[in-house]
Amino acid sequence: MSPRAESGNGQGLHRYSTAAARPYGQLMSSNSVIVRRTAVAAPALMFGYGVLRFLDGRDGDRGNGPAWDAGHVAFFAAMVLFGVLAVALRPIAPAWARRTGTVAATLALAGVGCFLWVIAGDLSEGFREAAPLPEALRTGGAALFPLGMLMLLGLLVAARRAPVWSPLLFGAGIAAITVNLDLLPIASLVILAALAPLARRDDAADRRDDAHARGGDVAGRGGDVAGRGGRHAARRYENNAPVREVSREAVRAHFKAAI
Repeated sequence: MSPRAESGNGQGLHRYSTAAARPYGQLMSSNSVIVRRTAVAAPALMFGYGVLRFLDGRDGDRGNGPAWDAGHVAFFAAMVLFGVLAVALRPIAPAWARRTGTVAATLALAGVGCFLWVIAGDLSEGFREAAPLPEALRTGGAALFPLGMLMLLGLLVAARRAPVWSPLLFGAGIAAITVNLDLLPIASLVILAALAPLARRDDAADRRDDAHARGGDVAGRGGDVAGRGGRHAARRYENNAPVREVSREAVRAHFKAAI
């Protein structure tokens, strides 16, 4: 193998070792920003919907009012952000559970779709009459959202990216909403507390990743230096080889003349 090829392989190994040194969940730093923001914004919007729903029902009649419409718009936006959060959480799952993470995110998105369908029907009577939600999805479709989210949070616990109580709190908040919709504001705060660990930036992990990256850079520079040393040695050999050949021929000629 030529020194140039060896140098290229060294650079490839450097790039691989730098990427492999980073934890699986840290490879997509752009998603971490999305996770931190949606983990707060989604339950906050759900809390706003719960408050507006409470205000709308103070007169004993819910619906067909500005608080009803504003609350459902907030709920619609909350579910969209929950869907974004589910997609952003999938890459943070452990590498050995990628398929499970994909299934969990798919279930959560399917549940979010059912929620959005119902919310759109609540906001528009024409949409509800033109495209009613199928009965099968009406009974169990929305349950896919908490199921997928609980699976994702469980994978994060397995990867030590979330505390054990995070999926427990999330399940408790969903259970409260199922029991009584009037508990929606309190349940939203419980869900916010469950997702709060995802909203914190892991500075210690970032410092470890930077240290790993610097170590990989040093190793890569060492490989480059070794590659350049091999090229210089090859050039010295090529330059000295003709000299040795000429010297050998001169010795033979001198020996024949002496005979």
